[in-house]
Amino acid sequence: MAERAAALMQLHFPHIPEAWLWRRKATFGFTTVPRTLPIAMEAIDHQSKGQPAGHTLFCLWARSPDGPLVVIENPATFAAEAGFTGARATDTWRRRMKCLRDHQFLLSKAGPSGDFHYVLLLNPNAAVEWMRGNKMVQDGLYGRFRDRVAEVGASAELDTLWAHWAAERAAQVAAQQAAAAAGEGNASVPPPPVENEQAT
Repeated sequence: MAERAAALMQLHFPHIPEAWLWRRKATFGFTTVPRTLPIAMEAIDHQSKGQPAGHTLFCLWARSPDGPLVVIENPATFAAEAGFTGARATDTWRRRMKCLRDHQFLLSKAGPSGDFHYVLLLNPNAAVEWMRGNKMVQDGLYGRFRDRVAEVGASAELDTLWAHWAAERAAQVAAQQAAAAAGEGNASVPPPPVENEQAT
């Protein structure tokens, strides 16, 4: 793909100065993002009810140190980069962060800067699958997502994810049965993250 792109660039844009080109291996200031991120952003925007959180998600990935953990020492900086201004910018940003957390795009731990000091970015492909399993992603968008997943070679990743969820559900059922056999009645076991049947 890289060789083909280079050949096409030489054919169609032969005289563009190098100073205008951003090359990952030669330029500072980069990170690695999932190729499905734009569709994941669209999926969360559809669930945000007039308060789209997709751009907030992108800003987190752009700030990540090429790994999943982001330490947010100044929420106002992240709020500004996400496009929020004014006296309530940070509050608005926090609401978007809660939406991302509620839809499985991240986990957070409190620290000196507040509830979102430590943020663990979760796999957006897993988040979209979780949303689909909970009837939060429309058929058309999910079809585009699965097409893109196949295109980038990540289908096996989703199979592994579903196998993990199936094992998690089986463990929960076993725990409930063990609790019932021990006479503990209705033991409190968290519900599975998705429905029992894989969405298609």
